Amino acid sequence: MKRLHVHVGVNDLTQSIGFYSSLFGAEPTVTKADYAKWMLDDPLVNFAISSGNAHKGVEHLGIQVESEGELQEVYGRLKAADRPVLEEGATTCCYAKSEKSWIADPQGVVWEAFFTNGEATVYGDNPELSALSANAAETACCAPALSSKVACCG
Repeated sequence: MKRLHVHVGVNDLTQSIGFYSSLFGAEPTVTKADYAKWMLDDPLVNFAISSGNAHKGVEHLGIQVESEGELQEVYGRLKAADRPVLEEGATTCCYAKSEKSWIADPQGVVWEAFFTNGEATVYGDNPELSALSANAAETACCAPALSSKVACCG
């Protein structure tokens, strides 16, 4: 089973937790000082918010899988999309241990594909996604950097 992942950067975490808890009819499944996540079954989505370093609004979208086999299937789709792929591999981000890769659509919307295989006690690092700029396909190996880093969340 695959789950859509949406990450939104917010100004006020407490206010946003209240809003999204009301909207979803559920409390977050993970709450930290700078992060909250809802693992919803209806709709089937991993919806996360964070404050601090996150850019406000939609940070990135993603596809979360439940097995290594599903991850390899989605990785194959990323490669078939004929865009630069950042293969991050094993990482810690958003208080979770994951295996992931990143890609951007032709307009620069960043997507991650990931399998979460454990919890972490720290938020983790943000990957540098400079190879995924909107025009990276046209600039071959030396793509200009994105305007910012993307906060990872899985």
